[in-house]
Order: sequence, then structure tokens, then C-alpha cells
Amino acid sequence: MPAAAAAHIVCDQEEHTMGKVEENKQLKLDALFSSAYDLFLSQGIVKTSIHDIVQKAGVAKGTFYLYFKDKYEIRDRLIAETARKLFLAAHEELQKADIPSFEDKMIFIVDYVISKLEKNKPILRFVSKNLSWGVFKQAVTKSEDDTELNAELSSMDYFQQLIQADPALRLRAPETMLFLIAELASSACYSTILENEPVSFEELKPDLYNAIRAIIRAHALPAPSLP
Repeated sequence: MPAAAAAHIVCDQEEHTMGKVEENKQLKLDALFSSAYDLFLSQGIVKTSIHDIVQKAGVAKGTFYLYFKDKYEIRDRLIAETARKLFLAAHEELQKADIPSFEDKMIFIVDYVISKLEKNKPILRFVSKNLSWGVFKQAVTKSEDDTELNAELSSMDYFQQLIQADPALRLRAPETMLFLIAELASSACYSTILENEPVSFEELKPDLYNAIRAIIRAHALPAPSLP
């Protein structure tokens, strides 16, 4: 066999071996995510141990620590991914709607996400109770795994694009505004949907959306005066 042909075969074998190794790594990582997600939803984060996660995933505890420093890191990544998928779905529905103003777009997105969470209370409990601002930003920040399909939604720049699409609107401190809206919506839907306190979510919804509009308007800059 010519040397060149033999070298080509060796390279193919090495690439195949490396491909199998990467595939096995991904399978283990997926198993960890899936197991942690199921356990967090069914018994809560506090009652779930790393031993529980690896046992359900069928991997060694050392494998867990190759990817995560503790259970709270895998929790945050799961929450970020869950939130990101919700925002992607909301974005796709928003694209179908004819909504010109930024205010109405934000209400549409919040309403869509909360409506989805309202139908799945375990996920609502998991996301809302643990959704910090840092995790929220991670959820809408581009990751290495983003595809071209969701790249448009996967950055804080997405919200800036929504603002710029409304020519009549100029905002100060847009990140602060988004922080206030995220914190308000998250805490409001957790209390009213899961605990029905102080009122039902349907009763609260008009006040919540009016409050979101008020936050946006409080951050709106006056239109520049004409020369």
C-alpha cells in the first residue's frame, strides 16, 4: 500500500475516533442536563443532590465536575436555556404580528412568555424563583451553540433593535428599564399564578401591563426640539 494511502486511512481512523469521543461527551452532558432538569422540576433544587443527578444520568460524579462546579451552575444554565427558548418562541410570534410600537411589543412578549409559563406551573416555579438578572442576561446573550436561526434573538442587542424600530421612541438606561420589567413580571407571575396572592393573575394582568408601560415611559426621553 502506498504511504500516502496508508496515511489517509490513519487520519480517517483518528477523525472517526475523535468524533466518537466528542459524541460520547455530548451524550453525557445531555444526560446530565436532562436528569437535573427532571429532578429540579419534580423535587426542587434544595432536595436534589449531585449524587441524585449523576445517578439518574448514569455517569460518574467526576464527569459532572468536568462541566459544572456545583448544582447551582447547572441550574443557571438550564434556566437560561429555558428562558431563551421562551423568548425565541415569543420573537417568532411577534414577527407574525403587526405591532409598530415598542411598548406594545414588550407587552406582547411578556404576555406570551407568562401565558406559556401559566400552562406549566413546575417550569414557572423553576424559572421564576431562580431567574436572577444575571441569568436573564445570559438567556438573551449569544452563546457558542447559537444557530443562524436564533442568533437574532440571542443578544441584548435584540431589545435595542426593538427600540430602534420605533422611530418615535428614545430611551435612557434601557438595561435598567429591562431589569425592572423582568423583575416585576417574574415576581408578579410567581405570586399570583402559583400562590394566587394577593389576587389571581387574570385580575392582576391589567395593572401589571400598565406598570410595564409606566416603566417604559419613565425611561423615555423627550423628543428633540425642532430648530
